[in-house]
Amino acid sequence: MQLDLNLLAALDALLEEGSVAGAAARLHVTAPAMSRSLGRIRRTTGDQILVRTGRTMTPTPYAIAVQAQVHELLHQVQGVLAPSRDLDLTTLERTFTLRWHDALVALGGPVLLAAVREQAPGVRLRFVAESSIDTPGLRRGEVDLEANANRPTAPDVRADRVTESRHVVVVRRGHPLTRAEAVTAPRYAAAEHITVSRRGRLGNTLDDALARLGLTRRVVASAPTEKTAFEFVRGSDLLVTAPEATTRATAEDLGLALLPLPFELPPVTVYLSWHQRYDTDPAHIWLRDLARTALMPPM
Repeated sequence: MQLDLNLLAALDALLEEGSVAGAAARLHVTAPAMSRSLGRIRRTTGDQILVRTGRTMTPTPYAIAVQAQVHELLHQVQGVLAPSRDLDLTTLERTFTLRWHDALVALGGPVLLAAVREQAPGVRLRFVAESSIDTPGLRRGEVDLEANANRPTAPDVRADRVTESRHVVVVRRGHPLTRAEAVTAPRYAAAEHITVSRRGRLGNTLDDALARLGLTRRVVASAPTEKTAFEFVRGSDLLVTAPEATTRATAEDLGLALLPLPFELPPVTVYLSWHQRYDTDPAHIWLRDLARTALMPPM
């Protein structure tokens, strides 16, 4: 029997997406073409692969059993067939999509873009906003590089720990805490707080740490980005707690004051993440190296 390796890519996409339409969009083919591929896969394997249950498609037990193996086989084939050549940055033309936390874009985005423009003028960068829900952008191939505080758990997504940063308290100049002899945990808890959460969460690990001290704080609002939170802080007696590395430059530009957090809290770790399909891609390796340097906080 002569096998078509294109069916392997189609099967991987179908099992990942769980629908013909989703698999077609992922591989940039039409839905009828993907339906024909599914038909050929069914004839080759003797299994239905996906069966309709109401308005959705459900994988068969066979499909579930072979999904990981199919994904790994496709990765191996791509590695074997990928061209091996030296990277010429002066002629490289490529667009990379980066989904970074907004504070990390402000911290490292300009540095990264300047380095890219100098070394590879034909390369373009697309910085896209983080979603309020978890998305499989790396696995779908929609995102080339992510940077945030979340260490991915998917086995086919790589992650490098780039740096870590302690938390600081950000307030307006003249805030009552700036006039206190010392910022204590009770004084901190007694102030009014604003949190930073793209999902609109009003609580976070700070509340757990305060609870261990027998303290609670009053959170009056949440903001989707640090920059937005700073705008609330600069015109009120609200305070926001944020990582120093991504906060200091912007806060100081806005005339805000940074105070030490008066209790222990684990530092925020920044991870750079990508899908394993790019492990040996010379252009992606080059971009990752530049991104690591750009995300390092200034000394």
